[in-house]
Amino acid sequence: MKILVPVKRVPDPATTIRVLADGSGIATDNVKWVINPFDEIAIEEALRIKEKQGSGEVILISIGQTTWQEQLRTGLAMGADRAILVRTETPLDTLAIARVIAKVASDEQPGIVMIGKQAIDDDSNQVGQMIAEMLGWPQATFASKIEIAGDKCTVVREADGGLETIAFPLPAVITADLRLNEPRYASLPGIMKARKKPLADIPVDSLGVDLAPKLKIKTLAAPEKRQAGRKVASVDELVEVLHTEAKVI
Repeated sequence: MKILVPVKRVPDPATTIRVLADGSGIATDNVKWVINPFDEIAIEEALRIKEKQGSGEVILISIGQTTWQEQLRTGLAMGADRAILVRTETPLDTLAIARVIAKVASDEQPGIVMIGKQAIDDDSNQVGQMIAEMLGWPQATFASKIEIAGDKCTVVREADGGLETIAFPLPAVITADLRLNEPRYASLPGIMKARKKPLADIPVDSLGVDLAPKLKIKTLAAPEKRQAGRKVASVDELVEVLHTEAKVI
């Protein structure tokens, strides 16, 4: 079983994010960067599948600048076998990212593309679905449990109304949800081994993929500061405030 795991570099959830004065993006100075938590769960699940089957290969892929190698090395230290950095100096939108991953998947021919359901920076929740459509593969989103038997896969996914169990043949695209597993920490031996594991550096232009953006972010703005609450003396006063001030009833 060969499993391809896309990895995105995102700000640490504990980092305080500052929007640039012109609204063109976020200030990146003094920001700690980590693997997107949902992608980290995807790496862990890929490793568990490999360990359960007793053989296989877990390949990481990331699309970004040279500095993104740091997060790929972290994934390699967790236990992944090799990594691919598709290098680009220009940020790509979700459609272009999906096209790049689909192209690499076509070349690598994995049995599963395992990806986090969304990235915590833009929360688009689009790339996994786009990859499945481009490859013409079955997909299972929001996976909370995965079982593989031969070339068949069964996934329990979290839906709005509860849990849904679906089965499909491989190859397929699976997006990992929060409750799928608890990612392992990279051990010291794993960190040492990661330094010697293969990490290919491929210029994005060499893939022959259409990178023309379909989405443009006009401006970013920090959320307004939350106003302090206040107490009301009665239910009647609460209803009046909700009606005249909050205008929600």
